Amino acid sequence: MKAPPGAAPELVCNTCTRRLVAIAYRRAPWFRLLREPLRWGMRLWVRRLGLDTGIYVVRSASCADCNRFYKNVLKENSAAFCRLHARLNPVFDALIVRILGEAEVARARDHAQAAVMGEALPFGGEEEAARDGWSKI
Repeated sequence: MKAPPGAAPELVCNTCTRRLVAIAYRRAPWFRLLREPLRWGMRLWVRRLGLDTGIYVVRSASCADCNRFYKNVLKENSAAFCRLHARLNPVFDALIVRILGEAEVARARDHAQAAVMGEALPFGGEEEAARDGWSKI
């Protein structure tokens, strides 16, 4: 999503990745071995291209420095990333559903919608963010 010139783009999340990842790390510790290289790869890719994630509007403190920022910046600026994402994301999503179940994914969607709207996070979102140290996820 490109913002008009001079306007800060807003981050649009459909599902709270941080919520899902924090729970997945607790339920399936091996999941970290799969996800962390992807996470660091995106961050390095953004740096290598010299892209700025700081231009996005953050409406919830728990969203600050989320990997979603990096993913959205890359989707807007790198055709190669878009091709890679199209192949890897369905596998990643299916794995998350397998580890957590559809009910938890639905809660993460509600969580993301509340965060984007600047509302209080449902399902103990703020407490979970503080407990799990989401700034490290």
